[in-house]
Amino acid sequence: MASAWEACCSNIPQRWIVVIMSFLGLFNAYAMRVCLSIAITEMVVPTNNTEEFVDDTCPDNNDKSDIIEFNNKTVVNTELFEWSEYTQGIILSSFYWGYILTNLPGGLIAEKFGGKHTLGLGILSTAIFTISTPFCVMYGDSTTLVFLRILMGIGEGPTYPALSVLIAQWIPEHERSKAGAVAFSGAPLGTIFGMLASGLILRNGSWPTVFYFFGVVGFLQFLLNSAFCYSKPSDHPFIGKSEAKYLKEQLKNTHANLPPTPWRHILRSKPVWALVVATIGNAWGFLTICSDMPKYMSSVLKFSVQSNGYFSSVPYLCMWINSCVSSAIADYLITSRRVSISNMRKIGSTISSLGPGIFIVAASYAGCNGFLVVLLLTIGMTFMGCATFAILVNMLDLGPNYAGTLMGIVNGISTLSGIASPYVVGLITPNQTISEWRAVFWIVFGMFFVSNAIFVLYGSGELQEWNDPAFLAREKMKSKDDEKEGIQLMPMKA
Repeated sequence: MASAWEACCSNIPQRWIVVIMSFLGLFNAYAMRVCLSIAITEMVVPTNNTEEFVDDTCPDNNDKSDIIEFNNKTVVNTELFEWSEYTQGIILSSFYWGYILTNLPGGLIAEKFGGKHTLGLGILSTAIFTISTPFCVMYGDSTTLVFLRILMGIGEGPTYPALSVLIAQWIPEHERSKAGAVAFSGAPLGTIFGMLASGLILRNGSWPTVFYFFGVVGFLQFLLNSAFCYSKPSDHPFIGKSEAKYLKEQLKNTHANLPPTPWRHILRSKPVWALVVATIGNAWGFLTICSDMPKYMSSVLKFSVQSNGYFSSVPYLCMWINSCVSSAIADYLITSRRVSISNMRKIGSTISSLGPGIFIVAASYAGCNGFLVVLLLTIGMTFMGCATFAILVNMLDLGPNYAGTLMGIVNGISTLSGIASPYVVGLITPNQTISEWRAVFWIVFGMFFVSNAIFVLYGSGELQEWNDPAFLAREKMKSKDDEKEGIQLMPMKA
């Protein structure tokens, strides 16, 4: 049986199996993360707009046959909580309070023990906390939910660093844009699935079912990851000899036994900090849309829960399609030497920043025209797909040997956007009016514009010298020689 399995698997490029497992890991991580963004619209008492803001809100044409009166407010007949917009912002942002804590440790652990187990345990813990959500909410309060979301963030924090380590260990340089497009597309597709499935479940069932469903799916993905994913080609029992030889030749800049992390060089690297800033801006835009767009469509545009799930997911579908197409084009242009890696990363960053920024602001001026708002948001998010071949794979350009550490630094610091964005949105939109949300979208544009300008000025796609163990060994030797020379030149005491 084992020999038959080996014969079958050896004919399949195992590096792409690892990419698919990475995709599924990110897919389920995002589905479990965003399902609360849809579910919370059915968990809370809706905002009751006063006459003061009636001219700045949209009419509600939804069917009222399944609603009741609750404390003089019209609400859906289900288990509801009276959480203010501020409290909802805290709940949505609390995930990132835990997420920021484990990005860098997750990268270091993945580099030390392998990306497979780091990714798998992250997905498993997130699934457990997702299934536990209804119990904690119904027998606790908003504070209990905040604490649970922090734990969920801690569990999911190592996901991106582990994924980066897997790609660095398995994928040659000229295939990384394409492989990155497949693996990182788990984020938009997982978001699509999370929003669509949540909308359908809420239409036909209760909000606790949302969390049970996604928790079970996450657990099943953990089992798949355990069976089919391996940290390095040398760990894989069934990899074909030709593929193993090919990867050994192509991944000569990726070393198994590394010297200590060159923290001084990394923290003083302009390209690294340019990437951090670019990722902060991109994350602010993406996470604002991801966390708060369902609330905008529900509270401002008055979409039904099912329509909310559909229309909230459309932009991510187009984003994914563009990420696949544009990444293939980017790989071709780099391989054919028509465009340098550095210029390609900067072009992708510019498209994925200015495009979304412009169209998201335009959507805020579309008023209550739901079709036009969704169209403009969709065009904007489509442009964001170009980030896949730009900033999402840039740490693999700079230092593939330390991909987990770099992803931990970059993704960890950019998580500040996930912490701040829902909180800021909650403060700016207490009445859920069009003008309040317009201010939110202008902030998104500003973050995109400034962060991209810094990346264009200081970013790079070139392999950094501190990635090479030989360079670090020479530097260490030089430091010892200088120290010896200093001792020899030290004057003798009388």
